[in-house]
Amino acid sequence: MLKHALVLAALLLPGAYANAHEYTVGDLHIAHPWSLQLPPNAPNVAAYFIVHNNGKADDRLLSVDSPISDDVQLHEHAQAASGAMQMRQVADVTVPAGKDLTFAPSAYHVMLLQPKDRSLLSEGKRFPLTLHFEKAGDITVEVAVQKQPPGDQPAVHEHAH
Repeated sequence: MLKHALVLAALLLPGAYANAHEYTVGDLHIAHPWSLQLPPNAPNVAAYFIVHNNGKADDRLLSVDSPISDDVQLHEHAQAASGAMQMRQVADVTVPAGKDLTFAPSAYHVMLLQPKDRSLLSEGKRFPLTLHFEKAGDITVEVAVQKQPPGDQPAVHEHAH
């Protein structure tokens, strides 16, 4: 019986590694936190991820922090009164019950201003990001730094301040 359990565990192990970049806290599931490699002259970097709320009530992302920056902000890409698209800081972000909230280029995102250690922002590196939710509590995720965005997401993220 033990031998069968060990064989089953060995077969399931690769699946566990494949999902190693996903996190759960309370009713929330955070998938694949990522960031683009920081260009040499860029002052700031953005982080992205998807939060799925498996619960029956909304939750809110209240704030975010990271040891790599003293100033980490929640931002959204929204249409201004003039019709132009602009990025602006938001106080918090609602995670609707039973739905996904996507943090992506040209949508909600986390801005890390003036990162302290730029060497952590090169391809293949990871850095910690702690998400503070109203109901689910705090969770620290590892943000994977990539040269290209995953899937069909655009690589451009311009930020005017």
